[in-house]
Amino acid sequence: MALELYLDLFSQPCRSVYIFAKKNNISFDFKKLSLLDGQQYGEDFGKISLIRKVPALRDGDFCLAESIAIMLYLAEKFKTPDFWYPADLQQRARVNEYLSWQHTAIRMHGSKIFWLRVMGVEIPEDKMNAALDDLNSSLKLVEEKFLQDRPFIAGDQISLADLVAIVEIMQVSGPNVPAVTGIRISVPTMRGANTRS
Repeated sequence: MALELYLDLFSQPCRSVYIFAKKNNISFDFKKLSLLDGQQYGEDFGKISLIRKVPALRDGDFCLAESIAIMLYLAEKFKTPDFWYPADLQQRARVNEYLSWQHTAIRMHGSKIFWLRVMGVEIPEDKMNAALDDLNSSLKLVEEKFLQDRPFIAGDQISLADLVAIVEIMQVSGPNVPAVTGIRISVPTMRGANTRS
């Protein structure tokens, strides 16, 4: 049985897994799920992921949920280049630090902005401003704490942390999303160094 990835590419974590697998030439069967249509609640998908969230992976009889766990599994199983999840203790610690932090910060704040805009309802200005302030605070931490003067979070090469950051930042820089002000971070900033394997 081929490796299967259950993904909805509207989801930032799903895009991280998809990009990581594609960039590393990992062969997989793409199983498209629509979160908006509630396909994660179907009986068949419940056998793959009891928590009923994407992304999910099935590798033979082994099933795994959560994007970070999936990317770490793929990195180990397919022995991807070291820069994705560095063997160096301090670089790996930087990657782990960002991956641990992002769930309750940039992910949460970026998703809030995205959904406030996508829902297509009028949002009170004070509510939108508060959400933008939260997002700006998270982006400022990405700059000042995680990137500092480096091109990437763990140093001179892209890592899993950068990939996760990129998809989150891209989510809030799409159409119908208000501009985030006073932040120098941009996707090209995180593309500046060598990403070749």
